[in-house]
Amino acid sequence: IMIQKLRSLLVKYWDILTYLVFGVLTTVVNYAVYLPVYNFCGISAAVSNMIAWVAAVAFAFLTNKPFVFHSHDWSAQTVLPELTKFVSCRIASGALETVILFLSVDCMNWNGNIWKLVTQVLVIIINYVGSKLLVFRKK
Repeated sequence: IMIQKLRSLLVKYWDILTYLVFGVLTTVVNYAVYLPVYNFCGISAAVSNMIAWVAAVAFAFLTNKPFVFHSHDWSAQTVLPELTKFVSCRIASGALETVILFLSVDCMNWNGNIWKLVTQVLVIIINYVGSKLLVFRKK
């Protein structure tokens, strides 16, 4: 009975669980680019974030499309609208994140590594909602 309950919970929350897994991996990609650019290249937090954003969005689209939202049609007529909507949603959350980093780190000199983490939590939530409601909607 316990295994059946666990199985039904996994089925019920599978999209959220897989999104969280790939959200964490996307955050790792984002950090893997942001941290060296910000800490070793001396580039501002806002610009470092924009560079990391490009890598993270590419990774997120390529993983979220098939594994989270079960969209397996890779034809141009399907991918181009999905990609356009996906990037549009990510531009909104990426702009918000960049503004927060610009104000908190570049203007107020707060810790860029900590504020990057704070903004990532907000971005993951916004991106899930946007992807679920706008990009990979079930037909």
